[in-house]
Amino acid sequence: LRGLLTRTNVPRDVVDYIVYGTVIQEVKTSNVAREAALGAGFSNKTPAHTVTMACISSNQAMTTGVGMIAAGQCDVVVAGGVELMSDVPIRHSRKMRKTMLTLNRAKTLGQKLSLISKIRPDYFAPELPAVAEFSTSETMGHSADRLAAAFGVSRLEQDEYALRSHTLAKKAQDEGLLQDVVPFKVPGKDTVTKDNGIRPSSMEQMGKLKPAFVKPYGTVTAANSSFLTDGASAVLIMSEEKALAMGYKPKAYLRDFVFVSQDPKDQLLLGPTYATPKVLEKAGLTLGDIDVFEFHEAFAGQILANLKAMDSDWFAQNYMGRKSKVGAPPLDKFNTWGGSLSLGHPFGATGCRLVITAAHRLKKEGGQYGLVAACAAGGQVMVLCCSLIPW
Repeated sequence: LRGLLTRTNVPRDVVDYIVYGTVIQEVKTSNVAREAALGAGFSNKTPAHTVTMACISSNQAMTTGVGMIAAGQCDVVVAGGVELMSDVPIRHSRKMRKTMLTLNRAKTLGQKLSLISKIRPDYFAPELPAVAEFSTSETMGHSADRLAAAFGVSRLEQDEYALRSHTLAKKAQDEGLLQDVVPFKVPGKDTVTKDNGIRPSSMEQMGKLKPAFVKPYGTVTAANSSFLTDGASAVLIMSEEKALAMGYKPKAYLRDFVFVSQDPKDQLLLGPTYATPKVLEKAGLTLGDIDVFEFHEAFAGQILANLKAMDSDWFAQNYMGRKSKVGAPPLDKFNTWGGSLSLGHPFGATGCRLVITAAHRLKKEGGQYGLVAACAAGGQVMVLCCSLIPW
C-alpha cells in the first residue's frame, strides 16, 4: 500500500474505500484491509473490508471496487490482496481447543486440575492448514494430476511448459519489465528487491523429480507446480472522469468480467475454459481480438489441460453446451513474462499481479485488448477483459 502511494502520488484522503483479498486469515487481523490501511497511513475515516475467494480473492477485491464505482458509491478505490505463507496460523487440535475453552470457564482450582488431568499427549498434535478442498478432502495437486491424465498431458509437456515459464520470467526480469515490484525489508534479513523464485533449470534436472501427489505414477511434481510464497499487491481504481480530473492517464480500462463455478471434484481447475467464451461474448470480442493473455499457472498440467479443452469441439459440445470451441490462446501471446509457476503464488495477491502484468504487456507490445483468467479452490474462476482504450 505504501508502494502504491509512492508510485501514484495519490493523496491518501482522496481514496474513498479500500478492499483486500486474503485466503489464510490471521485471527488477530481478520480484516487485514483495515489494519494494513491504517499501518500504511491512510485516513482512519476511509472504510476498508476484506474478501476471500481462494486464489481469486484479489480478483474479487478488484471487481468489488469496480462495482462500488459503477454504483456511484465511490470514485477512488484501492484494491489488492495479501498472503503470508511463511507464517500461516497453526491451530491446536480440536480436543485441546475444547479443553482450553472449558478450562477458561472453570471457577475453582479443583475444576481446573480435573480438566488438566484429562489432557493426553495426542491433544498436542497441531492442525496444519492444508491446500485441500473441504468438500472433497482432495488436494489441488491430486486434482491437477487427474486433470492432466484425463486430457493426456504428459510429464514431458508439463516440464517443458514449466521451464518456459521460468525462462520467460528470467528474461522479463533481466530486461526490467517486472517494474511494479516494491522493495521490502524483511525483519532480520536483507531487503527483497525482486521475485526470488525464478529458477530456470533443465529438462534433465526437472525429470529427476518424483511425483509430488499421485505416487508413484503421477506427473505433477514440485518443478511443474506453482510454489507458495509471501506476497502483497495493490491497484488504484478510479472512474475515468475522476482519473482525468486528477490528471491521471489510465494504465488500463477494466471492462467486463465473469465469475463461474464448476464441479469441485472433476472440474476443479477447468474454470478458464468455461468462463473465457462468456466474457468474450459480454465484451463483444473473439479470441482473435485478444492481444495479451495472462492466466494463473496453478500447475503446468492445469494450463495445458485448459488449452486442450478450449481447443476441443467435442468438449464444447458435450460439457459446455456450445456448438463449437472457443479456441486455444496462441502461446506467443500467452504469459510471455512468466507466470505463477516461476513468480510464485501468494494466494490472495495473485489476481492483481495478473491484471497489472496484462496492462503493462499491452502498453509494451502495442496491444489493445487483454484477457486475465484465474482458477480457484471450490471449482471457481474469474475471467476479466481489459483494454488500453475506453470502450
